[in-house]
Amino acid sequence: MAQYGFGAGVLVGTAQSDAAGNAIAAPTPIQFGIMQEASVDFSFDIKELFGQYQFPVAIGRGKGKIAGKSKFAQLNGLTINSLFFGQTLLSGEIGEVIDTTGTAIPATPFTITPTVPNSGTWTNDLGVLDPNGLPMTRVVSGPTAGQYSVSAGAYVFAAADTGKVVRISYQYTATSTTKKKLAISNVLMGYAPQFRADLLVPYGGKQFVLTLPACIGTKLSFATKLDDFMVPEFDFSAFADAAGNVAYLATSE
Repeated sequence: MAQYGFGAGVLVGTAQSDAAGNAIAAPTPIQFGIMQEASVDFSFDIKELFGQYQFPVAIGRGKGKIAGKSKFAQLNGLTINSLFFGQTLLSGEIGEVIDTTGTAIPATPFTITPTVPNSGTWTNDLGVLDPNGLPMTRVVSGPTAGQYSVSAGAYVFAAADTGKVVRISYQYTATSTTKKKLAISNVLMGYAPQFRADLLVPYGGKQFVLTLPACIGTKLSFATKLDDFMVPEFDFSAFADAAGNVAYLATSE
């Protein structure tokens, strides 16, 4: 019976080094969650030798390239950091509150201090909308009608705006044992985390297996769309490992 492949398959990335080139002693295999699609392209430059006739008399294969691509829906900090950035992943929450209900500006001292979720700390202002959904203007101090000032999460408004319902949005940080955060630093050119990629496509009791022992990420895209899920796209390139191998391929037939 012939072998076929069906579905998006399973893609596993295993980091071998970090962004500084330091080997990882106990690398953690990471499965790309909720796979949508994956592709691996083998391509080569070719050199053609022509004489006086229209078609070449010989063709030689030149430089080769292995380029991979994956689209997956499950968002995971360990996947993003280990396979693309290779920097320090920390426990903790960076969250944002986008207010959709609003709060009425009280009388003296005309101040609203939002309650930060998860006992967190206010860090950055993301704007205030007036009752018409228009942005109010932030000032350093002494706001007049249509303005506000903010310090350490306390929003101060003008007396003339008392009673108006405003929507306050902001960013905050909080401690967490499950959530992850990453500060991406500017590292030297040439450095990138190296990982191994394993692609499995099972169907009908048979398997197609492709292993790329040495890869680096080349592109990471996050795109949103109205009325749809965000599906990150991860591109990578493969090269020869220390033993000179670029790929292992196995089929059930």
